[in-house]
Amino acid sequence: MSERQRLGRPFGWLWSAYAASTLGTWLGFGALPLIALQVLHVGPAAVSALAAAGQAVGALLALPLGPWVERRRKKPVMVAADLVRSVALCAIPVAYALGALTYTYLLVVSVVSAAANIAFRSASGAYLKMLVRPGQLLVANGRFESTTWTATALGPTLGGAAISLLGAVVTVIANAVGFLLSAAALLAIRAREPKPERAGSARLRGADLFEGWRFILADPELRPLFLNTVAVNALIMATQPLLAVLLLRDLGWEAWQYGLAFGLPCVGGFLGAQAAPRLEARYGRRPVLLWSGALRSAWLTGLVLVTPGAGGVALVVLVEFGLIACMGVFNPLYATQRLQHVPDDRVARVLTAWSVTSTGAIAALTAVWGVLAAVVGARAAIAAAALLLAATPVLLRRRPPVVAVVEESAQGA
Repeated sequence: MSERQRLGRPFGWLWSAYAASTLGTWLGFGALPLIALQVLHVGPAAVSALAAAGQAVGALLALPLGPWVERRRKKPVMVAADLVRSVALCAIPVAYALGALTYTYLLVVSVVSAAANIAFRSASGAYLKMLVRPGQLLVANGRFESTTWTATALGPTLGGAAISLLGAVVTVIANAVGFLLSAAALLAIRAREPKPERAGSARLRGADLFEGWRFILADPELRPLFLNTVAVNALIMATQPLLAVLLLRDLGWEAWQYGLAFGLPCVGGFLGAQAAPRLEARYGRRPVLLWSGALRSAWLTGLVLVTPGAGGVALVVLVEFGLIACMGVFNPLYATQRLQHVPDDRVARVLTAWSVTSTGAIAALTAVWGVLAAVVGARAAIAAAALLLAATPVLLRRRPPVVAVVEESAQGA
């Protein structure tokens, strides 16, 4: 094994924590929308609103977390976020057993989980930079990406079978256990984490909340990635509740078919993540980011043609395989580019700004597409998202810094 690939035992525990939480999350794949559909019997607009409102309020609550996390050691923040997410999810089967499960209850869990997710992501990027050297970041991010798609391949398939046998409520327990195991793995890391330099600084100021966005918009490398990834993720995620409605309700798919169709293609993500370092070494990072970013935006249109039965399952598998393989190449390269361009003392704020924007955009588009689906149907709404997604590669083009343009205009005035 090359020196670049020897990431050390502390990273091994961090990787184990990531694997546990990711596998648990995908075992409970789509659990909240399924509970809303199958247990509470709500319509497509309410399913989309569940995801949208939870993400939006969670992002709002997470807004001050960037500067707050930056002033604190990162591992305790990550452990606390894992425990909060686990407790929130465990509340669902308890409420169901007591006959107290309601739509509002699911909404509260969604909000708490969204805020904790942002806190965890904000801390984890800075913690990763502390554990590995700059030249090892792509290898580390590639391993995280490979783990994501391996867990995604196994989780929905097993989770879909579990939902068919035990019901959607039970599967959230696997997700909660995954977060507990993640917290245990993080506690096993013995690497000493230095006290943040800003820990003794003044209390949180309003200007600190926006420093992450100012840095992103002024950086010619980060800005196109920011605009593109926010748009792509929001459009893709806005279709997820609608796909559940289209496939499970309108087309009558079984839960195991739903899980299988979204699990098998994740092999493509694993292969893409493994190929990313070699593609970068051969062609350079920016060209690979550009073509993989463009290709990942071209696949969603195929889902508009989905049908009942084996043919429909095969079509979804093919479309998702192409989409996910491109994402498997793009994601570790963009995550590495982002970490390498951000100074250590701004990582948490930049990642919080990125996550809050992405989460807010997902929430807004999910709500809009839920209303659109209620008017024109789930299939037509998915088609509209696919057309917009196909135009997102233009956002990867470099442009003059937004902050610089504003400053020049002000000086000219």
